[in-house]
Amino acid sequence: MSVYIDDDRQMPRFRVNRAVMTDAGVFARERDEIFNKVWLYIGHETELKKRNDFRTRTVAGRPLIFARDARGEIRVWVNSCPHRGAMLCRESRGNRRFMTCFYHGWSFSTSGEMVSMPDDAGYGPGFVRPGLAAPARVDSYRGFVFVCFSSDVVDLRTYLAGAREYLDLVMDQSEVGMEVLEGTHEYSVRANWKLLVENSYDGYHAVSTHQRYFEMVNAAYGKNQLALRGSSRGIDLGNGHAAIASLAGGGAIFGRPLSEAALAEREQRWDRLREKHGGAWIDRLSGPRNMVIFPNLVVIDLVMGVVIRKIDPVSPDYMEVTAWELAPPEEGPELRRQRLDNFLTFWGPGGLASPDDVEALETCQRSFAASSELAWSDISRGMNKTTPSGTDELQMRMWWRHWNELITGEALPPEPHDELDPFYLARRRDDHAEASA
Repeated sequence: MSVYIDDDRQMPRFRVNRAVMTDAGVFARERDEIFNKVWLYIGHETELKKRNDFRTRTVAGRPLIFARDARGEIRVWVNSCPHRGAMLCRESRGNRRFMTCFYHGWSFSTSGEMVSMPDDAGYGPGFVRPGLAAPARVDSYRGFVFVCFSSDVVDLRTYLAGAREYLDLVMDQSEVGMEVLEGTHEYSVRANWKLLVENSYDGYHAVSTHQRYFEMVNAAYGKNQLALRGSSRGIDLGNGHAAIASLAGGGAIFGRPLSEAALAEREQRWDRLREKHGGAWIDRLSGPRNMVIFPNLVVIDLVMGVVIRKIDPVSPDYMEVTAWELAPPEEGPELRRQRLDNFLTFWGPGGLASPDDVEALETCQRSFAASSELAWSDISRGMNKTTPSGTDELQMRMWWRHWNELITGEALPPEPHDELDPFYLARRRDDHAEASA
């Protein structure tokens, strides 16, 4: 048995030692072996609409500048002046041709080159004028921009593995390209960051934790929508990435009903997408899905809203969370209004889901003070099944096995399960054409 994972295939049983949620040594090792070495999400290209737009972000504890330079290229810079270390950009966002350090006035372009320094002659003709520092690797897929602080890493497409297809399912909901909407949801949780990873694709907790939300939805529909729960599937996407996805078209249980006009507008767009990508792909696209890209990027698509969630560990018992919404820019104002209403009702700071989850995770963290009396958390649900559903915990076990390999060096054997139904294997029509070419 691993120090941290009890992966018993005979019983079967899967447990995680609660020390991983509280131990400062484990947290430090996560920084060294995970966050310093794997691809990490920083932002989406559509957040930078104009040249010289920038956002400031924290990734793996590092302050970064996420920018579009004067030539329109996406750039990521360390938000620190190479002179004496002061932050160049102290605002969360802006548009600036030059970034000037307020401490001593050194100035840099959004392309990272130094453009001026006060009393330049005081440094002598042979002094090397430094540019801005950057992460070792920067790359993107479908507008999702990732950084890695190690050059010794596989390329991003290889790292994403099966998660690429699920990003395609999200991004193909627009004819012109999904975009991140204005506005950011920022909050903190007094709990270990891995608890929110688990929670983000935990179908088992939904009805008990979010009872008020489902009561509201049932009242809006006038019938019990919870019968749709059984049509979901847990899916291993490789490299620690995993998802739960549903056969239920339209994600009916998530959100108040759309108006007839809004439904008609959406269906017209999907009909045009069927012509482009094929009916089977759009049928698959119309179902809800929750995905975690290892280690800390969450993409939840409940059709009534698509959330991008970045989870930033700060200490063993504290995390900061940033969330954005993706939407088709071509949708009309009434469909956009209803989408935002549903999004905020579920995920908003005063909504009926996010506050419930925060409370649940913080109570978990407080209870870990008794880990000497109760040392293990159980994540066994569905291990006795050949076809795990979305209310089982296969997706979490995939994440934990990858975590365990990176932290301890021990590779646990994969968990066998049945092949996916054809619904989950549908591909875009243009993908078929590329494959046969």
